[in-house]
Amino acid sequence: MTRILVASGFILLILFACKRKTEKEVVLDFYEKGKLNGTVLIVKEGKVVCDTALGYKSFEDKLPLTKDTPFCIASISKPFTAAAIMLLQQEHLLSYDDKAIRYVPDLPVYAQNVSIRQLLNHTSGLADYENVLMVNRKITNDDVLDFLKKQSGLRFPSGSQFEYSNSAYIVLGRIIETVSGQSYKRFIQDKIFTPLKMRHSFVYDAETIPPADRAKAYDADKKPDDYYLLTTGDGSIYSTTGDLYKFDQALRKHQLLNDENSKEMYKLPALKDGKPGQYGFGWYVSDQAVMHTGGVNGFRSIMWRDLGANTCVIALSSMGDAFPVYKFLDEEKKVLKRNK
Repeated sequence: MTRILVASGFILLILFACKRKTEKEVVLDFYEKGKLNGTVLIVKEGKVVCDTALGYKSFEDKLPLTKDTPFCIASISKPFTAAAIMLLQQEHLLSYDDKAIRYVPDLPVYAQNVSIRQLLNHTSGLADYENVLMVNRKITNDDVLDFLKKQSGLRFPSGSQFEYSNSAYIVLGRIIETVSGQSYKRFIQDKIFTPLKMRHSFVYDAETIPPADRAKAYDADKKPDDYYLLTTGDGSIYSTTGDLYKFDQALRKHQLLNDENSKEMYKLPALKDGKPGQYGFGWYVSDQAVMHTGGVNGFRSIMWRDLGANTCVIALSSMGDAFPVYKFLDEEKKVLKRNK
């Protein structure tokens, strides 16, 4: 009897193992339930386990997505802005502890002691413009700087707390332009996209003529909700999963940043309460993994990178809150761990 029970249990374990979802099956499940309209690339320990495009670039025209369709990656632009600042530091053109007002003299007086480092790790105390200005269309960096001038002061003493601020990365974008003598768009193109052969990536600004093959965005009910902002630095980049993977690999292999900056990027600041912050230079940092999400209008995105295992999950979607980025990542991480 005992042998029969052991054998039956063994068979059940085999059947359970056979029914385990793969990484791609999780993606298909989200798509079939109407939660995903986009592209997904999952790499496990250096091996591609899912690389797919599901849905449409345009629901009106029924144009199918491809792996090379650019999506607005929203705040996943911030790691690129941070990398650009680090490239300038490597050329000895700035220091992380320089005051931002040195390069952006029209910052308000209350921000005179905010450092570049504090802008990078979201401890600056600068008020976030997003919830105030987003009611208007075609917002520019100048609009954000005007918004900062109208504030009564910092939200807290710089360096004492963590608080996510899109405004801080607008200021970083302006610093890049001041120091390099180039537009943000040209600097990112010349120093990151072109060297890494990210051929399907671009910065969207006032001078951009959107390519016809880009994804258009919608809300969860498939009503048009496309990207329209003109700010740069905080979330203006369009890219693909394949191009983002090139960026991931370049960071892992120190092709862009030297060894010192590759470590600096993931260091967490010490806050006033003695606890570490949540954010390094352009990335949320937790244990041996880093990540960033993006969300603006109908675009949603996530990029999660296991630094120790050469594993990453990249997903881009254009159907608003229909795509629950954190739930998707949690399910994929469980499958990645279970299928070792």
